[in-house]
Amino acid sequence: MDAHGQAAQTILDLLAQRAEGKTICPSEAARALAGDDAFRPLMPLVRDAARTLVSTGRIEVTQHGEPVDLDTARGPIRLRAKKPAAG
Repeated sequence: MDAHGQAAQTILDLLAQRAEGKTICPSEAARALAGDDAFRPLMPLVRDAARTLVSTGRIEVTQHGEPVDLDTARGPIRLRAKKPAAG
C-alpha cells in the first residue's frame, strides 16, 4: 500500500475505533503514521487522503460539528465517518 493509501486507511481505522458520530483530528492520523515527534510533515498527506475519502463518500470534514468543504475551511477541522445510506 502506498503512503496515500496508508493515510486513508489510518483515518478509517481511527474512526472505526470511535463511537458513531465522533470525530478525529487529522493530526491523530499523522501521529499514528509517524509518531508524536515527526507527524507535521505528514499533515498534507493526511489532508489529501481525507479529501479522497470525502470524494468517495466515506467521511466528512467538520468544524464546530457542521460539515464544511475541506478546500475552503479555515482553522481547525475534524474528520467524521459518514453514516451508511439507509436502504
